Amino acid sequence: MRYHNITKEDMLNGDGLRVVLWFAGCTHHCKNCQNPITWDPEGGLPFDEEAKVEIFEELDKDYISGITFSGGDPLYMETREGLLELIKEIKEKYPKKTIWLYTGYLWEEIRHLEHIPYLDVVVDGRFVEELKDNNLPWKGSSNQRVIDVKMTLELGKIVLYA
Repeated sequence: MRYHNITKEDMLNGDGLRVVLWFAGCTHHCKNCQNPITWDPEGGLPFDEEAKVEIFEELDKDYISGITFSGGDPLYMETREGLLELIKEIKEKYPKKTIWLYTGYLWEEIRHLEHIPYLDVVVDGRFVEELKDNNLPWKGSSNQRVIDVKMTLELGKIVLYA
């Protein structure tokens, strides 16, 4: 598992003040992606204990709402196993912090993954340049959905996060 950056005290990638882990690796290659440097799965840095400590130091702060996984695509096939381990550890250590995940996959393609019940919000769908709208909260194009995972699983139908 590789990553490009850890952003601290971010207000753009989810609700509240967050830490963001930007993964390396993406096969979607959306036109005019804001992070094409993250497409290369061999780019960035190996995710190691030092990176995990850096994230946990941020999550230890009371005013940090949670963590957001972005990239690249956190659900890039070669990242999934390491991501699942990290998500489980975060949920166990910080049960009150929220976990958001941005992915180019659609909910219908990923809802079966073991990761899903641990997440609070999934922003799904590829960025589509023609549907770009800078006024949309937490997403780049109008086709993307900001999904409330807990309510969606509970009700058995997609519930958008408000």
